[in-house]
Amino acid sequence: MFDLTALREAATFVHQHLAPTPQLAWPLLAERTGCQVWVKHENHAPTGAFKVRGGLVYVRSLLTAAERPTGLVTATRGNHGQSLALASRQAGLPLVIVVPEGNSREKNAAMRALGAELVEFGADFDVAREQAARIAQARGYLMVPSFHPELVRGVATYALELFEAVHDLETVYVPIGMGSGICGLIQARNLLGLRTEIVGVVSTEADAYARSFESGRIVTTASAETFADGMACRIPHPEAFALVREQAARILRVSDEEIAQAMRLYHETTHNTAEGAGAAALAGLLQERERQTGRRVAVVLSGANVDRARYAQVLAG
Repeated sequence: MFDLTALREAATFVHQHLAPTPQLAWPLLAERTGCQVWVKHENHAPTGAFKVRGGLVYVRSLLTAAERPTGLVTATRGNHGQSLALASRQAGLPLVIVVPEGNSREKNAAMRALGAELVEFGADFDVAREQAARIAQARGYLMVPSFHPELVRGVATYALELFEAVHDLETVYVPIGMGSGICGLIQARNLLGLRTEIVGVVSTEADAYARSFESGRIVTTASAETFADGMACRIPHPEAFALVREQAARILRVSDEEIAQAMRLYHETTHNTAEGAGAAALAGLLQERERQTGRRVAVVLSGANVDRARYAQVLAG
């Protein structure tokens, strides 16, 4: 996919646009989980999520290609779209983003504010992705996937920061949407020669990656009805699944209530906001609390982009 030199080069480029995000060990969170736990705060990134790193690196690769695209089209639930919107605006490329109907109002507003043209279409992400492909063909724009080696190289820079800042981590928990976050984490670990186990976390309501991992082949689901929209995946990406199947230790399923509990725990112990997918890794750790007692663990708080009304509802229990 990429080597360590290429990953460090990507980190140097990304850090020209954003400061490294912190990895913090919160004493009250350690008390509640029973282990030495660091939070990788990707909620502190400029768009409120880790995806911004991938968008910057991916769009840069287009500008150095032999044929520069006239515009871009993608599908998203929000964080991938904000990442591309920020990078496309800097590059002067028009961008069309297709989101499912009923998508997060605040994520939609953020993408429009970054200059993207927003189209609402379909019942879920995968239907929106099909519409995005049709728009790309009609306009002659480049269709941007949710998983691509350059996207992974960009988001892997968060993993490089984490592993170089906190040594001897025994386990890292990470949410899985389309797979770029966990694949970046796995690749960075491998390139650094570490033995840290990587545990993926999915929603019980969108568990295509877990089913696929257990069966050893790609399994799709009919729906992905979770409020943790960053994990609402029905169809695993083949390249992402191949790496996860080979290199992840296991994949856990967490319920929406477990995710909500983790969101509340983040607020109580760190006063950080976590969206549903952002809290999933902590929900996974809480599920395995006895297994991790006294160990050195990290959780990836991948994003904070949750609508105010939804967050108020979650905090109220």
